[in-house]
Amino acid sequence: MSKTRVIHVITRFDKGGSAENTYLTAAGLDREAYEVLLVMGPSDESGMGPRESACVEENLARLRARRVKVLTLAELVRRVSPVNDLKVLFALWRLFRKERPHIVHTHTSKAGILGRWAAWLAGVPVIVHTPHGHVFWGYFGPAKTRFFVLLERLSALITDRLIVLTDQERLDHLRAGVAPEEMFVMIHSGVDLGRFAMAEGERDGVRASLGIPERAFVVGAVGRLTAVKGHRHLLHAARRVVDRYPETVFVFLGAGELLEELQGQAAALGIEANVRFPGWRPDVASIMSAFDCFAFPSINEGMGKALVEAMTLEKPVVASRIGGIIDLVNDGVNGFLVPPADPQALAERILFLMENPETGRRMAAKAAETAAAYGSAAMVRKLETLYADLSPRRAGRRIPERCLAER
Repeated sequence: MSKTRVIHVITRFDKGGSAENTYLTAAGLDREAYEVLLVMGPSDESGMGPRESACVEENLARLRARRVKVLTLAELVRRVSPVNDLKVLFALWRLFRKERPHIVHTHTSKAGILGRWAAWLAGVPVIVHTPHGHVFWGYFGPAKTRFFVLLERLSALITDRLIVLTDQERLDHLRAGVAPEEMFVMIHSGVDLGRFAMAEGERDGVRASLGIPERAFVVGAVGRLTAVKGHRHLLHAARRVVDRYPETVFVFLGAGELLEELQGQAAALGIEANVRFPGWRPDVASIMSAFDCFAFPSINEGMGKALVEAMTLEKPVVASRIGGIIDLVNDGVNGFLVPPADPQALAERILFLMENPETGRRMAAKAAETAAAYGSAAMVRKLETLYADLSPRRAGRRIPERCLAER
């Protein structure tokens, strides 16, 4: 029996959540049933440091070892560029005509729009898209946001299924009128949970390496240092916490364009000595093991891979009541939810966890139970089931004769 040919398309292939999801999917698909090609944009668009770049190269090497073909399109970047975008549209159309995939699966907004239209023009039988969140707020102004919503609505017309990571993401798309309810299928973003389950024993060594006093309470945040992740608000919350408990330390794990601004903000707030910016690190599980509390102050979030990781490590969490986060965190049961961009609410919940450690431990134990359902293997099996259900013979659009002839 011939294999099903699947092409995944994504812009930025770094160590962020959407790229990790795509990596785990491409690596995990059954090689006896699927032939996989990954098309990606230039990874250096992320401004990655040497360590992150090395880890990305390791992921690409693992994919090739799993017989996944990898193709980089230099023009496939996240920023809007009419000339580059037309080049990418044509390049993808030509690639799809040559490779004749049965399924094209696009990831994130930009690759989703260009990849889906190129696939439709090339007559690809099945088109699937995973937004990995959305750009309906927190990214652009009102006019630009309306434009992207319109593009999503039009692109949905040529899409067989839209994969959302959480039920809240599905509801956000429905409220925006992107597509009818039957178009959506919920498949969580998979996380490699095994390495996090074994990291707790590294706590003391990590604290020493970051210059954290032994008895300090550590609040950690993990994510790219970019505006939508809400780190500015967490720093303002940190000022309130440090006023009451001067030995508290806040760790911002990640790299990004706001690094210098956030460092300057910490200095301006007078808490520079209480804040650590270790940059991007490959040993995320080890660093997170040093946290006493995990803060996730995002303004917009599809699901939150780092949140699942913290919950796996049994860390009490304080997160924004936004996007797919509310499907993970049951407020007051396995963590706390606060309004986005609200430093005072963030500070109050962090202080509560500091002053009520037994409650925090109970909530963290519940959080670990929730996280156990988010392993990468379960995600891949659900995707394989969806691919099978959307086989070329079942696709809603007309099936190109060339695909039928091969089967």
